[in-house]
Amino acid sequence: MSPWTSLVTVLALIVYFVVTINVGRARFKYKISPPQTVGNPDFERVLRVQQNTLEQLILFLPALWLFSIYISPIWASALGTAWIIGRIAYAWGYYQAAEKRGIGFAISSLSSIGLILGSLIGIILYLVKLPGI
Repeated sequence: MSPWTSLVTVLALIVYFVVTINVGRARFKYKISPPQTVGNPDFERVLRVQQNTLEQLILFLPALWLFSIYISPIWASALGTAWIIGRIAYAWGYYQAAEKRGIGFAISSLSSIGLILGSLIGIILYLVKLPGI
C-alpha cells in the first residue's frame, strides 16, 4: 500500500464530497426541491459537475490503484494529482458556464487515459514475466 496513492484517493474523495455539498447548497439557493433536477440553469450545471465527477471517479480510482501496483505509486500519484486538478478546474469552469468546462475535462480525461493504459501495459508486462507462461 502506497501512502501517496492513498493520499490521492482521499483527496479525490474530498473533491467529490465538496461537489456533492455544492449540489445541496445550490438546491437551497435556487429553490430546487428534491427530486427535481431541472428548473434553473445555474443549478443544473452544479448538478452536472457532481454527476460527471461521479461518472469519472468510477474509472479513476481502480485505474489509479492498478497503475500504482503494476507501474509506480509515485507516477500514479502524479497522474492522480493531475486528475484532481482537472476535476477542480472542470467544476470551477462549469459553475460559471458550460463552455468553460473543457480544459478541466481534458486534464482529468487525459490523466484517466494515462492511468488506464499504463495499468493495462503494466499488467501485460507482469503476465509476460510470469514463469511457466
